[in-house]
Amino acid sequence: MALHARELAIVDAVRTGIGRGHPEKGQYRGVHANELLGTCYRALLDRNEVEADQIEDVVAGCVSQYGEQSINVARNAWLQAGLPEEVPAMTVDRQCGSGQQALNIAVAMIASGVNDVMVAGGVEHMGHVPFSFESRWNEEVGEPWPEALRSYHDVIPQGNSAELIAERWGVSREEMDELSLRSHRLAHQAWKDGRFNREVVPVSTPDGETRADQGIRPETSMEKLAALKPAFKEGGTVTAGNSSQISDGAAAILLVEAETAKRLGLQPLAVIVDQVAVGVDPVTMLTGPTPATRKLLDRNGLALDEISRIEVNEAFASVLAMWQHDFEVELDNVNVQGGAIALGHPLGCSGARLITTLAHQLAGSGGDLGMAVMCCRGGLGTGTLIRGA
Repeated sequence: MALHARELAIVDAVRTGIGRGHPEKGQYRGVHANELLGTCYRALLDRNEVEADQIEDVVAGCVSQYGEQSINVARNAWLQAGLPEEVPAMTVDRQCGSGQQALNIAVAMIASGVNDVMVAGGVEHMGHVPFSFESRWNEEVGEPWPEALRSYHDVIPQGNSAELIAERWGVSREEMDELSLRSHRLAHQAWKDGRFNREVVPVSTPDGETRADQGIRPETSMEKLAALKPAFKEGGTVTAGNSSQISDGAAAILLVEAETAKRLGLQPLAVIVDQVAVGVDPVTMLTGPTPATRKLLDRNGLALDEISRIEVNEAFASVLAMWQHDFEVELDNVNVQGGAIALGHPLGCSGARLITTLAHQLAGSGGDLGMAVMCCRGGLGTGTLIRGA
């Protein structure tokens, strides 16, 4: 079933708790983006019998690559963590799928025989580096979308795309709010049950050490969600309550060629099976999870009910609802520990976070399959298929 010439093991995967991306109230307001990602690098090395100089390359995703996240944050975080300068690193941008794409690039490099041991991950500190393309580019370096591109693609903000999806797929405000409530309740329960304990590593902040996912609201209700006003369109259905949160966080994954992992005495959490990237209409830009899912299933001769655990990034509740409508399935095995609506969506980190959570869910399952799919700004989608070790 695997399409790779060499089998790849996810030996370990870690993430920070996800903080609110708020310059005053966020738990990481006094922490640099390099520190978030560097904490994850360090945790991987401390938890596993791998020396830093055995890492042959590092790939990390980041969307807003300016300010403290500019000039190759993947490399800067590695150096700031005091790790060997001989190890190279690069930062990639596939918008919201950047962390997942970083993993997929590292997988391809190992599968092709270029390397045997790599780290992949992602970071975004939205409290320090705001996600505001239009104002930032206009002020600093000019227009990102020239008129020719704007007129050809009718480029619109993501929130408006989420509204378009809700309209075209017939997703109601109540359905979206129910998905939001579900996300918060599942994430809260997962923490109560200790299911995030293995993947979340502590971060030192000026206020002390923290491991919290700061955005979970266990006290929310349908009544509270219903009281929120539309965020993007007058009379619309997409609100701050049924959208992902502006967040800060990082994640990192230790990838090792399977035979090398055995030689080093490393016990994998999971094995990589396949990966995809797709392009979709840049106006309804958030539809990528559906074709990414279909491509993974078709290429591997699978039906959706053969996948034990699925992560569909909750960029907006309308995206998850669209995916559910397209495949006509219940969500019993989807986002079982909550998603970005509750946990948060630190853009460049989220794809690596999804795989981190998925790998720990499948660890020790003896072959259960897991899939993570994401939508990305600009009309893109990413997907990864893994198998529990």
